[in-house]
Amino acid sequence: MKKLIAAFLCAALVLGLLPMDSPAAESWPDNVSIEAEGGIVMDASTGAVLYGKNIHTAYYPASITKILTALIVLENCSLDESVTFSHNAVYNVEAGSTSAGLDEGDVLSVRDCLYALILKSANEAANALAEHVAGDIDSFAEMMNQKAASLGCTDSHFANPSGLNNENHYTSAFDMALIARAALQNETFMKIDSTLYYDLPVTKRNPEGARIYPGHRMIKKNMPEYYEGCLGGKTGYTSLAGNTLVTFARRDGMTLITVILNGHQSHYRDTKALLDFGFQNFQTVHAADFDVTYTSLENDMTIAGLPASELAGIRLDPDGVLTLPRSGDFSSVTSELIYDFQDGSVFRRPPQGAIARVDYRMGDRELGCAYLTMATLGDQTASSVPTAADDLAGITLSEPGDPSESSRDELSFYIPKAAWIIFGAALGAAALAGIILLLKSCQEKRETEARLIRRQKRMARMGDELSSSEFDLRMEQYRRNYYTTRRSSQQKRRNHKSS
Repeated sequence: MKKLIAAFLCAALVLGLLPMDSPAAESWPDNVSIEAEGGIVMDASTGAVLYGKNIHTAYYPASITKILTALIVLENCSLDESVTFSHNAVYNVEAGSTSAGLDEGDVLSVRDCLYALILKSANEAANALAEHVAGDIDSFAEMMNQKAASLGCTDSHFANPSGLNNENHYTSAFDMALIARAALQNETFMKIDSTLYYDLPVTKRNPEGARIYPGHRMIKKNMPEYYEGCLGGKTGYTSLAGNTLVTFARRDGMTLITVILNGHQSHYRDTKALLDFGFQNFQTVHAADFDVTYTSLENDMTIAGLPASELAGIRLDPDGVLTLPRSGDFSSVTSELIYDFQDGSVFRRPPQGAIARVDYRMGDRELGCAYLTMATLGDQTASSVPTAADDLAGITLSEPGDPSESSRDELSFYIPKAAWIIFGAALGAAALAGIILLLKSCQEKRETEARLIRRQKRMARMGDELSSSEFDLRMEQYRRNYYTTRRSSQQKRRNHKSS
């Protein structure tokens, strides 16, 4: 069965089952610019880069680093665990750097520390969480680099959980967008990140507790930088990094991620420009609503008079999405079938029954992906197929004098499970064989059409004065001359080799 599926997928590639290249690709919107040294706006649902500036250039990230720190903590800790602040956690920070007023010996929950980390950008909270998770800051930095690599980051290296100045601590706009995309998928992170205030418990320096607020201005309605649809994000600043900013925003079913690196008091203007550009010029759509290749194949094909959809279904999963310019259309999209795919964070997890991934592109831009799935008779529910437990129940004897039975000697029976499996496998194999035959027929049809187009083009080049018979005679002469010249060249090469 696996060999048959592989043969089908290879045939799909060779025969051009997927959408063909458009002769004239739609232009990609580019009516935006930013003042920062690096920046990006990405569709969070698809990973498509809508605009980027120096997206693979390394910059110091400052406190947007704490997004990755929070993500690792959430994956390794319970929110109710207790964190004790060590001397190193509190005092191994730059003088004057951001703090939540926590001191050595304070004990907070992981939940409290995460709110202090994300909303207040507390560097001592970053250190304390790192020590709690990994034992020390260096070991936590190793976890950060491993996590970044697993997300597809290739331009980054992290040396601490806070983002304070370190020459070995850097990232790119693209890598930071990948990290932010992973954080966006974590419900607890987004709950913390979108909170407008949080009350920290009583500590040594705060005997009455302390209320903290987010530093990101675009989430606050009373700030001039407020942006409708903003879900949250993270700010950052150091003398070496300049202004850095990560922002999440959602409008009309589309979620965008922006990253600004090495900004110069322009980070909010740049972010607004990128978000406006993304929402105004692009849309997130379901691939299955546009790519009808497999739907058409399924509906048109019959085997032994039965629709193929009743035997085996080949379809795009309904959750596959891609990003399209609002001014464009699907005719400009090309696609590639990847059947040797693996689970990974760059793409969403394959659904059950996935046999291939379809990657969509427009020119050299990646638009998103969808998974190709196949459902056969073997996928029917257990309730529809008899099991071993039904062996005795499958044969029943009518009781004497039972008026509901026509004969006391009559037996009822069922088809054994093994027979169902063999029958389903045979139908599945027949469906695949039919698909391959259909593909072969499509190939022959395309080759015939291609020959006709080439013939028409050649006739046009030779002039309208030639009749069809004269054109055929002329082409026959060309072929003879070609093969005569080819044989002469081959004979010369053989004579040269023998000499």
